[in-house]
Amino acid sequence: MIPLYDDNQTRHVAYATYWLIGLNAGAFALLQGLSFEPMLTHSLCRWGLIPGELLGTIPAGSTIQLGQVLCTTGDLWTYLTPITSMFMHGGWFHIIGNLWFLHVFGDNVEDAMGWKRFVIFYLICGLAAAAAQVASNPTSPIPMVGASGAIGGVMGAYARLYPHARVHTLIFLGFLITRASIPAVIMLGYWFVIQVVGGIPSLASNHGGIAFWAHVGGFVMGLILVKPFSRQGDHKRQENAFIKFRRPER
Repeated sequence: MIPLYDDNQTRHVAYATYWLIGLNAGAFALLQGLSFEPMLTHSLCRWGLIPGELLGTIPAGSTIQLGQVLCTTGDLWTYLTPITSMFMHGGWFHIIGNLWFLHVFGDNVEDAMGWKRFVIFYLICGLAAAAAQVASNPTSPIPMVGASGAIGGVMGAYARLYPHARVHTLIFLGFLITRASIPAVIMLGYWFVIQVVGGIPSLASNHGGIAFWAHVGGFVMGLILVKPFSRQGDHKRQENAFIKFRRPER
């Protein structure tokens, strides 16, 4: 399922959401060469989170073959990679998908928190996502990159704040593509279940692929932190306005 837009109106301009989208896009252009090689692979080596490097299970100074590039572990940026990795991406499809989800769900969550709290919340969820992925495979030599863990936190927050908000979604049923308006709690709950199911086989694998446990960790942290980070009563007023807006006339 791919969300197109929601019916949940906002009361403020989502400056932080747009800023985060711009920061990710800027990093993709300036640090990753718009996905052109060898700049893309070098960026994954330097700015991506390598669990074995971070935890020291891979000795400093070791080399890791990543495509045609040899990565040397243990440089000065290693302990910053839990932050830097959440602004790196593996290609066009990766970054477009992530930033689209942030665009659809980020504005309402920011509206409930205010931009300062939202930025802090986003970064904490990204760190929780990184921790979950590292814990799932602490010896992995594969760089982890992407904003999807932090965005998973935003999605968890949205599901808890606005479970009844309607999300207009593209649904793929084999060769059939259709549209449906689905309650957020169902659409996002389905997404979460897919991450858990997809993550179970990865526990026994040391190959690259989707960082499912980062998605799970970010989503769960978003569920936990959304209430203390939300401004008291703001999300209730917003959801009540949404329900009133959606109620059909008699």
